[in-house]
Amino acid sequence: MLVLTRKLNQSIQIGDDIEIKILAVEGEQIKVGIEAPRNVEIHRKEVYLAIQEENKKAVNTSIDLLQQFSHQIKK
Repeated sequence: MLVLTRKLNQSIQIGDDIEIKILAVEGEQIKVGIEAPRNVEIHRKEVYLAIQEENKKAVNTSIDLLQQFSHQIKK
């Protein structure tokens, strides 16, 4: 993991297309702005993990439904 120290209004550049800027520091909270191409998905980590979990459930449900359908066709 790369650890960097930044001050208010300073940025971090990731590749050519992504800039992360420190917008505000308020007590223990830091406001971060992210500029990235529209095709780059940006989520809070807990939201990203929830999306991944829902995707796994959807895949498993689809497989279960296909198996049930397959058994019905064989009858």
